[in-house]
Amino acid sequence: MLEWFKSGGIMMYPLLLSSIIAVAIIMERFFNMRRKKILMPEIVNLIEHFFSKQDIDLARNICAKYKGPLPNLIRLALENSNLERNEIRELLEDQGRQEIRELERGLSLLETVAVVSPLFGFLGTVLGMEKVFNVIKELGVGQAAALSGGIAEALITTIAGLFIGVPALIFYNHFTSKAENYVLDIEKYSNYLIQKIFYLKNKT
Repeated sequence: MLEWFKSGGIMMYPLLLSSIIAVAIIMERFFNMRRKKILMPEIVNLIEHFFSKQDIDLARNICAKYKGPLPNLIRLALENSNLERNEIRELLEDQGRQEIRELERGLSLLETVAVVSPLFGFLGTVLGMEKVFNVIKELGVGQAAALSGGIAEALITTIAGLFIGVPALIFYNHFTSKAENYVLDIEKYSNYLIQKIFYLKNKT
């Protein structure tokens, strides 16, 4: 493996760094984007069983124990339950844009890795072919052993770049789609809570 890595030439080092970054982001996102970690069952249950104004203080205390987009937005709605419906919605929209950053953390870097890794590979290919042409210029086409180093470098970096870039792009799309779905779910629960709050207001 080490010999194969060395055969790829200097561009294997940025490719190695790219692969480490991609793996780190993918593992971190898999851990932190689990459904139970974003749409916490305790908070969802709290919203579904919110029946009276007396539940506001209890719900606020429960949300204070958790960190994440959903409890943050629900707590904001509860703390401003005395405002008008449109005002609460504006507050939640502003805060929601901030919370989306947490869901999308690291994804722009993963997208960058997906784009630049094949480019690093192609650059390695160009450098490898340059070596091939230099050998041909100096020794002619009959020196197969001398040519093999440049050809190997040209092929290995392309393979490595695609091997890193393609999975990185797949995981980027997966996590982006997942984040968008979570945003829709969070909006659904937030709107559901607002409806309950104003129903209780109008009831009294």
